[in-house]
Amino acid sequence: MRKFILGTDFWTDCDDCVALRLLTRAIKAGEIELRGIAINACMEHSVASVVGFLRADGVSDIPVGLDPAAVDFGGAPPYQKRLAEGFAPDVTNADAEDAVTLYRRLLAESEEKLELIEIGYPQVLSALLLSEGDEFSPLDGRALVKGKVEKIWMMAGKWDKDGERENNFCRADRSRRAGEILCRLCPVPVTFLGWEIGINVLTGGALDKNDHLYLALLDHGSEKGRHSWDPMLVHMALVGDEEKAGYKTVRGHASVDAETGANHFRPDPNGLHTYVVKAKDDAFYVDAIDRLL
Repeated sequence: MRKFILGTDFWTDCDDCVALRLLTRAIKAGEIELRGIAINACMEHSVASVVGFLRADGVSDIPVGLDPAAVDFGGAPPYQKRLAEGFAPDVTNADAEDAVTLYRRLLAESEEKLELIEIGYPQVLSALLLSEGDEFSPLDGRALVKGKVEKIWMMAGKWDKDGERENNFCRADRSRRAGEILCRLCPVPVTFLGWEIGINVLTGGALDKNDHLYLALLDHGSEKGRHSWDPMLVHMALVGDEEKAGYKTVRGHASVDAETGANHFRPDPNGLHTYVVKAKDDAFYVDAIDRLL
């Protein structure tokens, strides 16, 4: 069984909720294990809303970490408050483990390699790569990731034109610097799904109106469906093969400008980085995701 750790901003957008639903469906079907969730944007109800969503979906006992310094992304999404008050009023941000510590602990404890899914900002992963040995492992972050991570699946960048800027890389100074560090130092393969992939694919528009996922979309103003950056990335990761999930791939070396957040790509058949290009029409991805929701 494949095993994952999820990184998410669970931010002002609601596509993270749709993506998390895909994961909880796979967990309950016995298809995957989700070892932990690391939240990389910090708002009042961040941890409670994630825990609340998991509880409402019938999933429990998944450890949640938080980057408490990630208040520079801002926002107060109403869907978070609804989830927190409705399903996890007993939970606060103080209940979460530090996100980097969570990664280090889970990776060190794992007897097999894990896969990482990242649908938020990159500063936690970059801090993991820069981390020193600790009580969980004497290995530094790069060595720990190299030894315990099979692959990273990441929603970030805009790859249809060189030098483009996308939110997850360019939102704030920390995300820009973190993107540069991640692309430069990460020792394992990374597949990127860019902004251009999900912008015209709307999912989540056929949910029952009593579903808490529908209510999250409603709170966002997206009850008829939301652009599917994060769900498409998670769906591809769950399939586990870019081509089988409906994409062509371009392999090479990705980089991010630490000052501007602009992303660049140098093709190389031996590179560790891949970005995807849609090989199907948009309806294919809508159907694939909505059937699972």
